[in-house]
Amino acid sequence: MTEGVAGRLEHYMDLLSLRQKLVASNIANADTPGYKTRDIDFQREFRNRIAGTAPAVEEVSGLEVKQDGNNVSMDREARLLAENTMRFNLAANLARIELRTVRSAIEEGRSG
Repeated sequence: MTEGVAGRLEHYMDLLSLRQKLVASNIANADTPGYKTRDIDFQREFRNRIAGTAPAVEEVSGLEVKQDGNNVSMDREARLLAENTMRFNLAANLARIELRTVRSAIEEGRSG
């Protein structure tokens, strides 16, 4: 059971890391003419990741396109950055709890 939870947390954190890179790239290219916002469908990719499929990065549709062809929304990217940071911190805390539980079980086994 522990491996399942730890493995899923690892996949989850990998996707959060990928999304963080994508958001940073979108922000860095906010003034690049013709640049198109890129992201992942987080829920779909999490399910695929558990199944062993590599994540698919895709252009985000439905965003307002500026005169220069760029469609980066700084409001959207700032929101995603904050949301991603919260999710990563939560996952890191869950991983710490999981490791403490395993460590405690090991220590109890040694003293018993």
